[in-house]
Amino acid sequence: MMQSRNNFDLLRLLFAGVVCVVHAQQLSGMSELTFVTWALSSTVAVKAFFVVSGYLIFMSYDRSSSIWSYAQKRVRRIYPAYFTVVALCALGLAVVSQNSWSEYFSGAWFKYVVTNLVFLNFLKQDLPGVFDANKLQAVNGALWTLKIEVMFYISVPIFAFVFKRFGRVRSLVLFYLLSVFYAFLCSQLAEMTGRPLYEELGRQLPGQLSYFLAGAFYYFYASELKAHMLRLVLGAIVVLGVHLVYAVAVLEPFALATLVVFAATYMPLGNFGKYGDFSYGVYILHFPIIQLLIHQGVLQDAPWLFLLTVICFTGVGAVAMWHLVEKRFLSRGSHYVYASSK
Repeated sequence: MMQSRNNFDLLRLLFAGVVCVVHAQQLSGMSELTFVTWALSSTVAVKAFFVVSGYLIFMSYDRSSSIWSYAQKRVRRIYPAYFTVVALCALGLAVVSQNSWSEYFSGAWFKYVVTNLVFLNFLKQDLPGVFDANKLQAVNGALWTLKIEVMFYISVPIFAFVFKRFGRVRSLVLFYLLSVFYAFLCSQLAEMTGRPLYEELGRQLPGQLSYFLAGAFYYFYASELKAHMLRLVLGAIVVLGVHLVYAVAVLEPFALATLVVFAATYMPLGNFGKYGDFSYGVYILHFPIIQLLIHQGVLQDAPWLFLLTVICFTGVGAVAMWHLVEKRFLSRGSHYVYASSK
């Protein structure tokens, strides 16, 4: 079982920060910031997010009195802030659109609102006349992971049933391997055909499931693995090192989960949860903030000041989102309510 004090909140904030600064370089195209994308990987950060979700979401399900209670907790945690950021972008970005207001509030605007509110943002990522001169016109391209996260939430009760019916270890291993095979197949098809569609399909739920289930494995078997943790960590470092040179796809998700869980549960970094969870706000706010700064031409000749501005604006927005929106919808039994009293 997880320790009462852990580093999951801090790690999620760091992962969200990585995604933020990498996107700042990628969206701005500033060559001076290329070091950021060389040193950090948003892809690894997102995979690590899914590992954390696997650990914590199965724990949330186990600690819920019913499926309804579990569903309520998940909706309370993810949807109020998500709704807020979609609404803020849809309404607020009207002032920077190149279109007239009558052209802006059109069928395309309505499609953006509806598809994004139901986590189908890939169907409509741009708003009329907004960010047309930017390198990318998407308003909030980071939201693609949220639909996967929601599908993970839905899948947990199904997995719980499968575990009881066919055995937990057997099921975890089987679905983990199927996920790895799916991702490998998509990568091979993308390489053979040159079609980016297969690469995109590989990023979707089946291809990310191995990270989610690796996190779940550590949640269920943390006690049994405790005596072997040092050896597992050393093995994970070797696997990930080899993976940089020669792909070992079948072991990489579990190796990454090993390091994430070790950092979260074995390193005494304090009770960061008492301050709140700003990671979600950072993740869902940073993309439109970056796009807006680029659109306005803010600090385009000062790359490092631009990056610092992105970090500051995103941080302030995340703190505000936590206190004004997210925190208000938490249940009384929430981990954050308890942690803040300590």
